[in-house]
Amino acid sequence: MFDDPTLQAKFDACPQKLRGIIEEFQEAFPEERIEMMIDFSDALPDLPERLLDERDTMEQVHECQSPVFLHTEITNGEVVFYFDIPPEAPTVRGYASLLAECINGVSPTAVLNTPDDVYRLLGLDKVISHLRLRGLHALMGYMKRQVQVQV
Repeated sequence: MFDDPTLQAKFDACPQKLRGIIEEFQEAFPEERIEMMIDFSDALPDLPERLLDERDTMEQVHECQSPVFLHTEITNGEVVFYFDIPPEAPTVRGYASLLAECINGVSPTAVLNTPDDVYRLLGLDKVISHLRLRGLHALMGYMKRQVQVQV
């Protein structure tokens, strides 16, 4: 899929569902990728009722310009991520939603093997500012760190 062997190796390390989404993003024109992110943003599920009271204990991703909170659970060998991100932050909200859709339910090892810079594989580095990319990069790092703590 990628001419660059490094990017190809990163693509190959992604969970299957994420590889399918990456292929869709790669086939899209750069301006369409933003629209795709907004679609994912709209699909981010609300926090479950049981986590609403624990929002203050969720880890905040400080590198993001918007308030982004993350909670991770591992049950029966499957990782599930929960996010609390305001609708006014469609870029990071869309990225989180995309990751949740593609990574929730995989093993901790699959999460840890997912590249930190998935946004590059999606081609978002061509359409999003460097400052926002920094937040997206950090988000994946926080996700991995929370998984590592629990395994």
